[in-house]
Amino acid sequence: MDKAVIMARGLGTRMRAIKEGADLDEKQAAVATTGVKALMPIGRPFLDYLLGALADAEYRRVCLVIGPEHEMLRRYCDEELDTDRLVVEWTIQNKPLGTADAVVAAETFVDGDDFIVLNSDNYYPIVALEGLRSMTGPGVAAYSRQSMIQHGNIEKERLLKFAVVQADIQGMLHRIIEKPTEQQINQLSGDVGVGMNSWRFDAQIFEACRSIKPSARGELELPDAVQFAIKDMGILFKMCVYNEAVLDLSDKGDIESVKRRLENVEVNL
Repeated sequence: MDKAVIMARGLGTRMRAIKEGADLDEKQAAVATTGVKALMPIGRPFLDYLLGALADAEYRRVCLVIGPEHEMLRRYCDEELDTDRLVVEWTIQNKPLGTADAVVAAETFVDGDDFIVLNSDNYYPIVALEGLRSMTGPGVAAYSRQSMIQHGNIEKERLLKFAVVQADIQGMLHRIIEKPTEQQINQLSGDVGVGMNSWRFDAQIFEACRSIKPSARGELELPDAVQFAIKDMGILFKMCVYNEAVLDLSDKGDIESVKRRLENVEVNL
């Protein structure tokens, strides 16, 4: 299994928004106005670090799901990105209908194989990417809250805005809780981790993505598709919790902290 789908269709609303105290250089400010976080220059484009981690974890084929307006990202992939270990392509999600719809946009690329799905504005630890690749069947990589707080760039209060995933006693994904309170988290038993959209799927996920209805936000959301796959299709998802941190590049305030944590990372594409 060597295929990865990267969701890069987001509108970049938070990155374009004004952020008090954010210190950006001229190139970073220019990219921030576009909202294309994958191209944020942090020594080199942020996307390169994610692709390098995938290559180190022995993935070889990558598909970026982008919007029709993302000409700059298409041009970067087609004309500027120089890779020896990866084949990188892109596909269009015509409308921003949500993350489940973004996964469906990559169905031709997947071509019936198992694959992983990641966010374009996160940098994932290689050990988690390797774990997803070596799994048998669908699964999810989750991350301990303590490690995220100690080694990541997301402060404790903001981390509560991220979903948590809970496993059952067999180590299978039991449920996904969006934006839990700290009290809810403390009451959960068994293995619990922060979910950062790092999934392994087989081709059955496309049926689940097509079966769900829009959420309260009006979007077709990937967690809802996973819950549908578990409850209505009987699909089991192995859950592994890693004592590692995922770096998050959501807005202008994240740029400097991500840059510091990646400055010694060697990228080999």
